[in-house]
Amino acid sequence: VQLQASGGGLVQAGGSLRLSCAASGGDFNRYVAGWFRQAQGKERAFVALTSGGGDYTYYADSVKGRFTISRDNAKNTVYLQMSSLEPEDAAVYYCAATNRFSVLKRDYTNWGQGTEVTVSS
Repeated sequence: VQLQASGGGLVQAGGSLRLSCAASGGDFNRYVAGWFRQAQGKERAFVALTSGGGDYTYYADSVKGRFTISRDNAKNTVYLQMSSLEPEDAAVYYCAATNRFSVLKRDYTNWGQGTEVTVSS
């Protein structure tokens, strides 16, 4: 499955942004979908994941209560709704897919190209 992330941009601290990840070329609902982010000079880190059917989600502690992951399998798309954004949330955000429940980037076999989020203070 191929993934393409979009929706990044510049937002003020406290603001909101919604990222999208469009999938093609496979049965997307068979995959766990995740979002990761990589800030400048840092390792790529787990943000959130959702099960194939969208009924199970899991978040990194740093975004819990502020970010919401969801998916629309009819549109082959996963979303990341980000609210109460902080400067520390600024990063390139990547969507990814795997066939297991995992927060480890090494377990994800398919990656999108990344979309950049900038948060101004």
